[in-house]
Amino acid sequence: MSSEKKHRKPLPSGTRLDYYTLHRLIGSGGFSLIYLAREDDTGDEVAIKEYLPKRFARRGEGGTIHFSSENDQEKFYRGLRLFFLEAKALATLHHPNIVNVRNCFLANDTAYLVMDYEPGKNLARYIKRRKGGLSTRFLMTVFPPLLDALSLIHESQHLHLDIKPSNIHIRPGGSPLLLDFGAVYHLNSGDQKKAQVITPGFSPIEQYRGVSKVGPWTDVYAIGASMRTCIEGKPPPSATERHVKDTMVPAVEAFGKRYPHYLLEAIDRAMEIDPQKRIQSAALLRKALTGTTAPRKRVAQV
Repeated sequence: MSSEKKHRKPLPSGTRLDYYTLHRLIGSGGFSLIYLAREDDTGDEVAIKEYLPKRFARRGEGGTIHFSSENDQEKFYRGLRLFFLEAKALATLHHPNIVNVRNCFLANDTAYLVMDYEPGKNLARYIKRRKGGLSTRFLMTVFPPLLDALSLIHESQHLHLDIKPSNIHIRPGGSPLLLDFGAVYHLNSGDQKKAQVITPGFSPIEQYRGVSKVGPWTDVYAIGASMRTCIEGKPPPSATERHVKDTMVPAVEAFGKRYPHYLLEAIDRAMEIDPQKRIQSAALLRKALTGTTAPRKRVAQV
């Protein structure tokens, strides 16, 4: 067993946490493990996200958390604070295309986020399996609802800052769900360091620079990059590469024989390197795709 698997060994099936019973591990990332579980009172299936960063924490006997150094411990608790900020942000956002949070609690020296369990498939894995080339119908089923959800996030003065295919869940019938708000950023916080979450190919240049201003246009770039990935089957070049020398062929030229011009033009405008030339909001990108403004079917609770 590798060191990472040993130190991040998932909690066993049947483990009781708060009012939930774990069934099995269904996902993992650099900072968390995700379990399928059942809520004791209702019998509902739920997804439980456990904060367990693989770089600076390990699971000891009895499920408790241990650290190799004081520095790792400090990083763990700094990340734990952000984990609770994610829960707080999600608790204020209620939309059919944003993952719904039920509960958040402490156990085993770490934190757990309880969400509705939604069957379906991960968009990144679906793109990889299909090798790109996803249809116009698929793109128009998935991305306008995501942009509607993103409009709500921006209206609440938050940015997602980590939109990419692996953070998009596709439910049966094609209805999308935006996941993983671990990088969520409040526009009024003034903490530009928090905005330095980087995913090459999907993060625009202002996230690399750190001190440059981020805003709704930052998430717009990531949506455009995600749409292009659905078509091309691979992530676009990083924004730093494009900033030095942009060799990426515009979507209207590269894919014009297979996709409608309005769709490809919207992708190109969303992926402008210069933030000021980019489509400035999720609502405007949605309008470019559909010719309509976002429907008012969402509710924000503060």
